[in-house]
Amino acid sequence: MKPSVAPQTPSSAFSARFLRTAFDRRAPNWQEADFLMREVASRLASRLDYIKLKPKRVLDVGCGTGGDLLSFGERYPEAYRVGLDASFAMVKAAAAAAAAGATTGWRRLLRTAPPYGVVQGDFSALPFASRTFDLVWSNLALHWYREPHRVIPEWHRVLSTDGLLMFSAYGPDTLRELRTAWAEVDDIAHVLEPTDMHDLGDMMVASGFDTPVTDMERLTLTFESPDTLLRDVRLLGVNPLPERRSGLTGRARLAALRAALERQRGQDGTIALTFELVYGHAWKIPEKTDAAGNAVVRIQDIGRGGRPR
Repeated sequence: MKPSVAPQTPSSAFSARFLRTAFDRRAPNWQEADFLMREVASRLASRLDYIKLKPKRVLDVGCGTGGDLLSFGERYPEAYRVGLDASFAMVKAAAAAAAAGATTGWRRLLRTAPPYGVVQGDFSALPFASRTFDLVWSNLALHWYREPHRVIPEWHRVLSTDGLLMFSAYGPDTLRELRTAWAEVDDIAHVLEPTDMHDLGDMMVASGFDTPVTDMERLTLTFESPDTLLRDVRLLGVNPLPERRSGLTGRARLAALRAALERQRGQDGTIALTFELVYGHAWKIPEKTDAAGNAVVRIQDIGRGGRPR
């Protein structure tokens, strides 16, 4: 059985076509920028070590080229995994990775494919039935949507009762040094401006998640030159904003940007770039009321202070 690839037309209010095109271009060279994704995925996944969860179905929203889907195959070998991405080029790469995995090692001997499918789709209109997945995972993807309040309810909808949401995203302090440098050049928005951690927590509550937890840390990458910094930013795709001036950036403006970055060079001779990382997780609890509006209390809550809230 080959991994499925099902193209769809995203309909997000945040220029989904622009995002799809931007990441379609980056897909062939994504391995050059995947180091940060892998590091953050590892930090996020380490939290699963303390959670008793045996999901039957896992959804990776923003799966990219499939790195996390492959990792989940080791953590949850019995779970069916589905990856979704706005970029069809990324989806194709993820499907190819799954096919390659099916022809190596013990799976080749058993002539079976890994339980792993991929689909192109819109984060804010997931093409899945309600209560389909026991774990919804999203690593460094939510910040691409300017209206995360349309995305998080979809995560809640497709989660099964008692299912778990885990995600990471860039926070507002990400690329602050580059934003400062661009401000010396012009007044156009060049850099992504993600949603604050506390606002994401409020959105999870509003979407029906129980006692969501969010926290934040900062990573600082250092670069030897403005050119290497700008190259990695382009590879990471951290600035796909529709407001950017169309056409090629003029040489004079690029020279001014390089000069502004040079002025940020530290005493160690490197140029720093900050990434604010937001982590969040929450459970989907049973409905509080039935169809008639009657309060519902889970049996396991009786005797330990459980009451409808």
